[in-house]
Amino acid sequence: MRKLRESLTATSRTDLFAQRAYIFIAQSTLLVSDWSSYLPTITHLLTRIHPANPLPDPELRDAVHALILDLACRQKRLDEALRVRARWRRLRDGNVDAVLSALVRGDWVLFIRTRRVVDGYLRAVMGFAVDGMRVHALKCLGRSYLSVDKAFLERGVELSWDELVGMGVGWEIDGEKVTIRRVVVKGK
Repeated sequence: MRKLRESLTATSRTDLFAQRAYIFIAQSTLLVSDWSSYLPTITHLLTRIHPANPLPDPELRDAVHALILDLACRQKRLDEALRVRARWRRLRDGNVDAVLSALVRGDWVLFIRTRRVVDGYLRAVMGFAVDGMRVHALKCLGRSYLSVDKAFLERGVELSWDELVGMGVGWEIDGEKVTIRRVVVKGK
């Protein structure tokens, strides 16, 4: 695919074949997480091929949304993601907006709910933000609760107790109750 992309770029082709080839390469590299090929492909598709040979709205929408989420989730450049979203405002999507909102606010629940409804391409990009959002959710639990049920915790962060311990969570478990922090009574 790299050789095909390089040959299309070298010949400056912007015809229908080049457009379809770039869409295929972008989707393939997105699914296999080949980011060194994905970013130049999507950038060339949107900046060179689309102005010369406009993409159909569904393909354009998919490419723009994947680029926005790549900037936000993988590259951690929310400002640039919001700029791209503003530039392509006619292609706004509620799910992409929800992901951006969840990332800005640290809203784990909204992030996971949105991740469940987006297509596989966007879910692949969102995978880069899952760990950071999960850690933030665990920190919020740690500041807010003294103890929780094990089932609630596992369901909420989508990891088993053993996986949480492997991540370095220093909480204690007693049966089905997870003690996050103990109350310290002063003077006794």
